Amino acid sequence: MVKLTKNAMKVLEKRYLRKDEKGKVIETPDEMFKRVAHNIALADENYGGDVKKTEKEFYEIMSNLYFLPNSPTLMNAGTSIQQLSACFVLPVEDSMDKIFETLKHTALIHQSGGGTGFSFSKIRPKGDIVKSTGGIASGPVSFMKVFNSATDVIKQGGRRRGANMGILRVDHPDIMEFITCKEDPKELTNFNISVAVTDEFMEKAMKGEEYDLINPRTKKPVKKLNAAEVFNKIVEEAWKSGEPGLVFIDEINRHNPTPHIGQIEATNPCGEQPLLPYESCNLGSINLARFVKNGEIDWKKLKDVTWKAVHFLDNVIDMNKYPIPQIKKMTLANRKIGLGVMGFADMLIQLNIPYDSNEALELGEKIMSFIQKEAKQASIELGKERGSFPNFKGSIYDGKYEAMRNATVTTIAPTGSISIIAGCSSGIEPLFAISFVRNVLDEEDRLYEINPYFEKIAKEMGFFSQELMRKIADNNGSVQGIEEVPEEVQRIFVTALDISPEWHVRMQAAFQKYVDNATSKTINLRQDATVEDVKKAYMLAYQLKCKGITVYRYGSRPEQVISAKEERVAEPLSPRPRPPVVRGVTRKIATGCGNLYVTMNEDEHGLFEVFARLGKAGGCADAQLEAVGRLVSLCLRSGIKPEDIIKQLKAIRCPNPLLARGGPILSCPDAIAKAIEDHIKGKEVFEPARLDYFEKREKETRESVQVTEKAPVGVCPDCGSPLVYEEGCRICKQCGYSSCG
Repeated sequence: MVKLTKNAMKVLEKRYLRKDEKGKVIETPDEMFKRVAHNIALADENYGGDVKKTEKEFYEIMSNLYFLPNSPTLMNAGTSIQQLSACFVLPVEDSMDKIFETLKHTALIHQSGGGTGFSFSKIRPKGDIVKSTGGIASGPVSFMKVFNSATDVIKQGGRRRGANMGILRVDHPDIMEFITCKEDPKELTNFNISVAVTDEFMEKAMKGEEYDLINPRTKKPVKKLNAAEVFNKIVEEAWKSGEPGLVFIDEINRHNPTPHIGQIEATNPCGEQPLLPYESCNLGSINLARFVKNGEIDWKKLKDVTWKAVHFLDNVIDMNKYPIPQIKKMTLANRKIGLGVMGFADMLIQLNIPYDSNEALELGEKIMSFIQKEAKQASIELGKERGSFPNFKGSIYDGKYEAMRNATVTTIAPTGSISIIAGCSSGIEPLFAISFVRNVLDEEDRLYEINPYFEKIAKEMGFFSQELMRKIADNNGSVQGIEEVPEEVQRIFVTALDISPEWHVRMQAAFQKYVDNATSKTINLRQDATVEDVKKAYMLAYQLKCKGITVYRYGSRPEQVISAKEERVAEPLSPRPRPPVVRGVTRKIATGCGNLYVTMNEDEHGLFEVFARLGKAGGCADAQLEAVGRLVSLCLRSGIKPEDIIKQLKAIRCPNPLLARGGPILSCPDAIAKAIEDHIKGKEVFEPARLDYFEKREKETRESVQVTEKAPVGVCPDCGSPLVYEEGCRICKQCGYSSCG
């Protein structure tokens, strides 16, 4: 077994190696590889194979880091969980019982270590009629939020949180809401989102023409939008936050191996695995960094490992413990596998080829063409020995090949964790930085990395120093423009942000030519990249026949997995002690829940503490108010500005707002915020409005608002939507709540 890096050991101990009931690691990496090899080799018993020989081969390709399977296989093979797939797609139908059945299946998949993809395109649009209840539909985005909340509370196999892909067709009536649904970084945090765009839409976007929005319930057009404007909005949002991505759904289905079984509508969370509903796929990656010997690619070894990896992944299908029967049935019927690569950037460095060069594109095509050819041949031979996948008849291979064991054989996955274990660059990505900090394992650990190839060359050429590494770190991890680094070295060690978006897209397209499924590739952009840069990348991906595209502009999200610089950690806040005597005031504020008494005390530095109590003592409301008061006081004593506290509490709504002369009191927290605001400004607190004042305002409001657009008079206690007055009652137009019962 080859020696593993320190970072590889950290990841393995945290996530992959077996632990006892107390959480103590009871397995070595070598034992993990032996556990996985033994378990996966057992499938050979079904076909009269030599299990011991196969086990030895599987162990050798893993322990020497030539090949690694996806994380669930490393984690779960040979354990009581035995769920080995990373990728699943589940259907989302337009009925409440089926939606929540899918939610249950999602929970089971996440619990066992898998990720899930969904198309929400069949759900009727927001505001559409629900005939069974006479109600109004809330639309696909609202159900995405339900799935997101469920994902929050489930850890995959107790080791990591689940991941989801949410897809909506560009011709769905709610497409604009979907495009902007992640503008708030706190929303849909467990989802990646992509718009499924058609060839027709892309062509109309280039021409600036209109296209139809189709109600999925009636299959009829309901509205037209300008395709160019919709495309520009997608691009603008992607520039802001990296989402939504695009899924070129027609291109995907042109390569659907089993069109007679169904159309592909969705992908796994990272987009590299298009799947039919209830399909799963087992992925694995060949570490290309290990196949360069004396400046040459070892093609013979690469062929050998490719054949053994296809054998391994096909065995995984038989050894898998499927979370639900529907997935087992569909997976065994198509037997899709996804063999990909990692360490491509490392291979280029060893061959002295710059990533952003035609030579690199040509090598990418050559490597993937070779792996695709050998993987297909290996699958054909397995098909002859074991039988073709059951849906072979009618597939795109029927009549072309004598047999085929697997409906697909290749996929380029992101390889985030397994590339750390292998000690190589991720997938087909360029180096992110020559030195960087990697946030992994639910952000509990930060791994500092220096590229070993650069360190080796710098030491051999005599220009390595700690001062140089500091300069590189200050240069966002790039060596470009640093005098100490020779120009020929700068040219080879280009990083993701040194490379123009066009080269990123062209590299993705080069690999996609010889990949059955899809290719995971992030199109990295510098922080100063423009919206137009994103637009060009999206258009180029479509023109070069990619199956999807995701961009990321550096620094455009509040958190990211890899950063070039180590951030300085702020000193923890320490609340100042309470003096023996403080001075303050108590203000009485009328709220919809009764009279609220807010006490605000000061010390020599200013506002020090806040207490709040309703006139009626006791109950849950008072307990919550005590909690709010304690937290506000802690913030004030820790140096948080009152203005920041006001901003957090102001405008929080409850079901019982009260109209006052200075404006509505929306809730008790809103009242506390306004009391603090008036206190620091020296104003009088709002008094409750007289009845004649309220009636006058209500009359003015009714006269100024059209009948179809009634003024909000509170917040629905059931769903949180605005309430309107109608026939003397406060009514929610969203869920049907009425104050009149």
